Amino acid sequence: MLRIIALYGTIAGLIVGVPMVVTMVLTTGEIPHSYIIGYTTMLVALSAVFVAIKRHRDIDLGGVIGFWPALGLGLGISVVAGIFYVLAWELSLAVTHMDFVASYAQMLIAQEKAKGASAAAIAKVTADMQQLKVEYANPLYRLPMTFIEIFPVGVLVSVVSAGLLCNRRFLPARRN
Repeated sequence: MLRIIALYGTIAGLIVGVPMVVTMVLTTGEIPHSYIIGYTTMLVALSAVFVAIKRHRDIDLGGVIGFWPALGLGLGISVVAGIFYVLAWELSLAVTHMDFVASYAQMLIAQEKAKGASAAAIAKVTADMQQLKVEYANPLYRLPMTFIEIFPVGVLVSVVSAGLLCNRRFLPARRN
């Protein structure tokens, strides 16, 4: 099972990581609605969870898998994909020298100003962003925060995949 986790986790990690690095390097991170592209890529990459569980059920286990083993397999793949995601983000930051928190802070402050927020509200957002900048500079803060971006998506995909595929009648194995 560890081989399956490593293989499909690596596939998912490369599917989510390589486009991130390429996009960040080519555009220096300035893509409108990049979160939509990012989460869509995560879903596509984490479809490897479904494929791995189905393959394991049909080929290795004779067409039957329990919910908990399927969920464990999916979560393992999600962890490996999450590690690739974190490494891709760190590589992107290193190559582009992008100050993510500064860009994020500018966006939030601009949104507050556009809403007509008071000077006190804008000052609070600015102070919060200064605190985030200090925290984000620490890898022990930044790495788990980055991992948390993808892992909940992996949990969701794993739960849905395990729930569907523990039913042997759902997409049954083809017999020759």
